Amino acid sequence: MRRRALLAFAAPALLAGCGFQLRQAPDFAFRSIYIGVAATSPIGRELKRAIASGGKVVIVESPAEAEVVMDVLNEQRQKVVVGLGAVGQVREFELRMRLRFRLRSRDGRELIPDAEIVRQQDISYSETVALAKEDEEQLVYRSLQADIVRQVMRRLSSVKAV
Repeated sequence: MRRRALLAFAAPALLAGCGFQLRQAPDFAFRSIYIGVAATSPIGRELKRAIASGGKVVIVESPAEAEVVMDVLNEQRQKVVVGLGAVGQVREFELRMRLRFRLRSRDGRELIPDAEIVRQQDISYSETVALAKEDEEQLVYRSLQADIVRQVMRRLSSVKAV
């Protein structure tokens, strides 16, 4: 019994000793942000949700009210053919998602210069299962989008002073 209790506490003690800790919400140097993105933008919606989930930063509706302004300069999805079969049928696509943005303070000082994040992933394609491949494509796009949002969050948290 005593040995089991010792083993149960050994794993957390080892993890704590090596410096491991769970990922926490990022700590931002600003308290309010305006995100200039189209209302229909899927990345914009997910980014707003991710920032709001931390609870420390308020997303405002006007650039005049915000400490910082994030301008989304370009958001793009691409689907490029990268592989063809023997008779010219598409066998593989590359799905790309790119986001260009910048972050500036209320007075116009550039905090993050024009930056671009590009994520891509290859997927196979078969006409016999076209509907399933369309669903897979949407899942891959959502995964790429989530990855881009995580990268933007890391870049926003790297700003040390406003």
